[in-house]
Amino acid sequence: MATTHNFEGSVLSSSLCELGEGPTFEAETATLWWFDILGKALHELHLPTGREIVHKLPVMGSVLASIDAGRQLVGSDQGLFVRDRASGELSLYRELEPEKPGNRSNDGRVHPSGSLWIGTMSKKGEDGAGSIYHVREGVVTKLFDRISIPNSICFSPDGTIGYYVDTRVNRLMRVPLDSETGLPAGDAAVLVDENGKPGGIDGSICASDGSIWNARWGEGAVDHYASDGTHISRHLLPARRTTCPVYIGDGRLAVTSSWEGLDEAARTADPLAGALFEIAVPIRCDPEPAYRL
Repeated sequence: MATTHNFEGSVLSSSLCELGEGPTFEAETATLWWFDILGKALHELHLPTGREIVHKLPVMGSVLASIDAGRQLVGSDQGLFVRDRASGELSLYRELEPEKPGNRSNDGRVHPSGSLWIGTMSKKGEDGAGSIYHVREGVVTKLFDRISIPNSICFSPDGTIGYYVDTRVNRLMRVPLDSETGLPAGDAAVLVDENGKPGGIDGSICASDGSIWNARWGEGAVDHYASDGTHISRHLLPARRTTCPVYIGDGRLAVTSSWEGLDEAARTADPLAGALFEIAVPIRCDPEPAYRL
């Protein structure tokens, strides 16, 4: 049985995001980035100083990846953009679903090969409206379709295994990959079956030991799973709609959260919904790879 740990962490940012998502950490600059998807904002937090900057966006951004010292890749409802770090200017790089203006991007991550996986979904949450795509050097390939809420995209450190979930189905999938490209090399199979159980499997990261750390929407928790799907531990957080963890060094996770869909009474009962948290856990992660143009 999984061990449950009460919250003994801290609030890294009290900027309450309607839908905090897509956290990434750049060890070179000790900077943590995350989005408020529905608020159309990109948050930047310099951990040593605590200085936070909120960059307003003209799009619903949800995925951020480093390209190089001057540029980042942003996934959004309007496609993929190259972001100039100095000016914040966005330049369209690739469209994902121009024929589906009612969709937006959701979860995504760069594979060790430098390729991107990114999921889409309906802005209204319609069943099966989204897909998961692979983007390598600008070439967009659809991998999985009829996805309602794509999440948990992450990869084993050697790039031979990929993970994803449709949160509405709540079955974490495991798929063998070509480590050189990040493309599937076999069929996906269920690793963790939480269908019908409380809360939703949301964003995940894969640690250096191959284990998976997953934010559980609706349960205010981060769950730790072994690479064989065994549930090792649950780490509680003071906001029920936890969305995604990210490794920030020294055995620490930052975890985004959301107040999307909560009425005034529910927000009063969950006052830290939308905040960014920090917890100490037994984890080490490899540096996040950059996207290769």
